[in-house]
Amino acid sequence: MGALLGLRRAGDRAALAELDGLDAVLALQAGLLADPPAGVVDVVAAARTVLVTVALPRALGAVEKRIRAVDLTAPAVTAGRLVTVEVVYDGDDLAEVARLTGRSEESVVAEHAGAEWSAAFGGFAPGFVYLSSPDAVEVPRRTSPRTRVPAGSVALAGGYSAVYPNDSPGGWQLIGRTGAVLWDPSRVEPALIQAGDTVRFTAVREVIQAATASRSAAEPAPVLEVLRPGLQTLVQDLGRPGHAAAGVSESGAMDRGALKRANRMVGNPPGAPGLEALPGGLTLRAVEDTILAVAGAEVPLSIITADGGSAAVPVDCPFPLLAGESLSLGAPSSGLRSYVAVRGGVRAERVLGSAAGDVLSGLGPVALAAGSWLGLEDGPVSGAVGAPEAPAPLPGPGTSVVLRVVPGPREDWFSPESAEAFYAGEWAVTAESNRVGIRFSGEPLTRSVEGELQSEGMVRGAIQVPASGLPLVFMADHPVTGGYPVIGVVMDADQDLLAQLPPGSRVRFERVAPASL
Repeated sequence: MGALLGLRRAGDRAALAELDGLDAVLALQAGLLADPPAGVVDVVAAARTVLVTVALPRALGAVEKRIRAVDLTAPAVTAGRLVTVEVVYDGDDLAEVARLTGRSEESVVAEHAGAEWSAAFGGFAPGFVYLSSPDAVEVPRRTSPRTRVPAGSVALAGGYSAVYPNDSPGGWQLIGRTGAVLWDPSRVEPALIQAGDTVRFTAVREVIQAATASRSAAEPAPVLEVLRPGLQTLVQDLGRPGHAAAGVSESGAMDRGALKRANRMVGNPPGAPGLEALPGGLTLRAVEDTILAVAGAEVPLSIITADGGSAAVPVDCPFPLLAGESLSLGAPSSGLRSYVAVRGGVRAERVLGSAAGDVLSGLGPVALAAGSWLGLEDGPVSGAVGAPEAPAPLPGPGTSVVLRVVPGPREDWFSPESAEAFYAGEWAVTAESNRVGIRFSGEPLTRSVEGELQSEGMVRGAIQVPASGLPLVFMADHPVTGGYPVIGVVMDADQDLLAQLPPGSRVRFERVAPASL
């Protein structure tokens, strides 16, 4: 009989429901997906929790009422498909699984292939799905995870089975391999196995490697050439929300406000694809006359004319770049990331409706290289070129920044003294920070709860505290699930500022009481 054990806030745009078992998790997930409450973006189920994310904070109260109203005793009814996966059972850990379970290798294979598996919930990567079965055997994860598990590996861990969709690190016990492609963005449904599906494994002597589909598209006429890409320059828009259940994070611009401003100034829709550039001297040459705007970090902008002359142009102001002229971005005096909008929008391959480059999953366009050509999106541009915009000033070097934090959902894994130290202390952004997360140095926090936290859904802004005790704030390309406790979540409105903090920036976290649950 399923029960809701608790409901916790996960920032100002998400709620985490704790349940007494997988049946209740699946019942709540099915109840929410059958008739999604207004404003819901993602519903991410895990072994004992369901994370519900909304577009705007004001929608959260109604969603929490709906969670409490779902009948958790009703069996989860889904319209899933039957997926058959052919497996060669020759995994490196097959003998170890047999030893751990007191069975022969043949019995392990027969039981795995003879069971009917239900796709329960997504995992850490696109296409990774936890499969459950009443007949599953409990085996622990490996004591020493592998640095590389080949794509197609069939594995067991903790009463679940799964197939690794891509080469990745992993600690599950490997019992076989398949040639099935678990994740292919070129398919109408990229994930071969989706939550609610029934999966059957069939033992074969050899697998046939399935080919991924390919798509060809006419190359657009170039408008810009990349002469120097800087440290890292990616195409970004506002991301691909709504796919977290399949292991796909939202991604998109780290400083969403800056991208929107740059787009408005050149007459684009706010979410049109543009360029996100780290320092390092991004230089673009115009092939045709165009209009650009740069927002975000405070950087010097120089135009080199065709005859060798130069002129400075300001940030947060649209300007023409004529054929043959080059634009170069200098070192920022404040801030970290610059956003370059091109009138018409940068053309790039879209995955799940977005042109965002996700550095963790590999979805979307890769980082630009010297010699890359950039074209424009299809269709006419209807917006007028906008006026210059004055953003809120970014803090300069040496300034201490305050970021507002909604406590929890796992603040209770820390002693009151440790939680107080988190808010009272000052933390420094480290050079290991990136689009996946911002890492901090400082006095390590100590936990009051021992043991492992079962993996649960994660949101952008979540402040995870791993074994080191040093906080890590998940950002645009974060994994959709995680197993370290989250002491709090940076408010959505403060995350753009966080994205602009260079290494060495000092931060204090300020507790903000969430609305009543």
